[in-house]
Amino acid sequence: MRSSELAYFLSFCIEQYKKAKGLTGAEAMRRLNEAGALTYLQANYGVLHTQSRQWIMEELDEFMGEASKVENEAIPRQHRDS
Repeated sequence: MRSSELAYFLSFCIEQYKKAKGLTGAEAMRRLNEAGALTYLQANYGVLHTQSRQWIMEELDEFMGEASKVENEAIPRQHRDS
């Protein structure tokens, strides 16, 4: 894999996520980066780059949901609910 192919794929995913969620580019980057999704996309490029835009967005939604779930589990319940 060439680095230019990976860069194109990551920029495609960021743009699609931005559009799907109605975010600015900066906000999309912040969310994806904080959740570790950019690292996930890079590590799984071999499989993900062959999938459709819809499939990749579903994969990101699932990943982001799992990332949020793990973050929430680390926060005591009384602090999450306030």
